[in-house]
Amino acid sequence: MLEISNTVSLGEWEIELSAIRAQGAGGQNVNKVSSAVHLRFDIPHSSLPAFYKERLLKLNDQRISKDGVLIIKAQSHRTQERNKEDALQRLKELILSAGVVQKKRRPTKATYGSQRRRMDKKTQRGQTKQLRGKISY
Repeated sequence: MLEISNTVSLGEWEIELSAIRAQGAGGQNVNKVSSAVHLRFDIPHSSLPAFYKERLLKLNDQRISKDGVLIIKAQSHRTQERNKEDALQRLKELILSAGVVQKKRRPTKATYGSQRRRMDKKTQRGQTKQLRGKISY
C-alpha cells in the first residue's frame, strides 16, 4: 500500500511494477541483470478521489498516455529495490503536486505615486538630453 496523504492511499493491486534492463553503460553485468523498473498506473481505473484523477489527466505530461496510463521508468540506482522505491516516490510526488491548487493571480495597478515618479524621471532625462544638444564647444 502506498500512502499519498492521511486520507488518500493506493492499493498494491493498482500499481503494476515490472523489471527491465537498464540503458547505458554498465559493464559486463548490464546484459544479465534487470535492475530498472517500469511502473504503470491506470489513472481512470484507480481508487483515487475524482479531484486527483481530473487534475492528473489534465497535466501536460509525456509520461501519461492518451488512455490515462502513467508510466514511470526508474533506472538511476544499481539495485532493483532502490529503483522500485524511487518509482513509487516519484508517483507519490506527482499525485501530490497535482493536488496543489495554485492561487489565482489578481492583477494590480501601479500606485499614483509610482506613476508620478516615473513621469518625473522621464521628464528629467528629456531635459538633460535637450541641454546636451545646446552645449557648443
